[in-house]
Amino acid sequence: KTTLLRCIAGFQVATSGDILLNGEDVTSMPPNQRPVNTVFQKYALFPHLNVFDNVAFGLKLRGVEKTEMERKVKKALKMVAMSDYEYRDVDTLSGGQQQRVAIARAIINEPEVLLLDEPLAALDRKMRADMQLELREMHKKLGITFIYVTHDQEEALTLSDRVVVMREGKIQQIGSPTDIYNEPQNCFVADFIGQSNILDATMVHDKLVHFCERDFECVDHGFGEDTEVDVVIRPEDFYISDRNIPSKEEVAEGKTEDMWQLYGNVNSCIFKGVHYHMTIMTDNDYELEVQDYNAFMPGTRVGLLVKPEDIQVMHKSRLCNSFPGIMHENEQVEFLDELWEVSERTAERFAVGEEVDIEVDFNHINLQDDEENGVLSGEVYYMLYKGDHYHLQIRTDDGDDIYVDTNDIWDKGDRVGIKIAPSWIRLYKRETKEEV
Repeated sequence: KTTLLRCIAGFQVATSGDILLNGEDVTSMPPNQRPVNTVFQKYALFPHLNVFDNVAFGLKLRGVEKTEMERKVKKALKMVAMSDYEYRDVDTLSGGQQQRVAIARAIINEPEVLLLDEPLAALDRKMRADMQLELREMHKKLGITFIYVTHDQEEALTLSDRVVVMREGKIQQIGSPTDIYNEPQNCFVADFIGQSNILDATMVHDKLVHFCERDFECVDHGFGEDTEVDVVIRPEDFYISDRNIPSKEEVAEGKTEDMWQLYGNVNSCIFKGVHYHMTIMTDNDYELEVQDYNAFMPGTRVGLLVKPEDIQVMHKSRLCNSFPGIMHENEQVEFLDELWEVSERTAERFAVGEEVDIEVDFNHINLQDDEENGVLSGEVYYMLYKGDHYHLQIRTDDGDDIYVDTNDIWDKGDRVGIKIAPSWIRLYKRETKEEV
């Protein structure tokens, strides 16, 4: 995100692509000629200058007349509520006050675009919340575009008219804060923005999806029939009750109330100031997060309901691990720069040296505590809890990604060994996708 911001500012040269401002290509334009200004995370104020001189610095470089300079500095300081501080030394100011000075210095040159690189990261939580509101007001008054880089999801939703969610330099989704929150396009966005219940599911047909071992009506369509998908349900979208809830045995016998779709027991209940956050273990062993204004204490048996419009269905990013490979002698196939054994029956269908496509299901990757015991080694790079298992992204030492479904608990950064049993490696003829 910061690299992109630096390219827009001209501090870094883009290796490919174009940067357009109002239709004009500014990709090769020097930084000092671009109508943009930057507010940095660490403010970058001049410690030997007072507040007035810090804010006026850009105007002095442009040779602005003294009377005009004073008028503009006072106007900028008034906009950031720092009118009484113009002759104070910047090192006597609090973090929030220094941030205001940095913003005043950036806006005084009347840029067409203001770039902000995590400008509130150094502030405490209360001050951050106050500055978020002030930035929104400044944006309205200035009437210019703000491009704001942050890793704080709440901050992005609070400040933005339009949000761009990025992962490893690639855009995952662009939309309004409401769209990003309510209509995430993939698991990463759903997990990154807000709290979510993300579950493996099957789209039975239009407007009917199967997860947690039962069918649910939904409003999504166009996914096909019997298609593997993911669903996301926000914790606040569950309705919960403990009144007249049948026992687990009665549920198994079909003696249930029509209203409730899932039944379970409360595992934990935490007060969050405005609501209670609870984890529910359903009768079929799915752990769900639920938020409600009422508290349901641990051990309480409850029923859960979710409305069709509150179930968001998403395409899966991938259905299994897929790699290119090449056949070797002795019933071995090479992929991920290693030799792996395959079953004799599979190996005999291919010639030595033949290029093949390889697939391995997520739940058929065996992770080892001792990385020396694996054919490959790597570390846990990303984790996603999916109700009854973890979906892990393992990045190998050579930079390749392997995806794993497991019930074992790992932490991000854990070193692991990777093994795959010969019978779980599926081989296909290159391009034809004909399994043999």
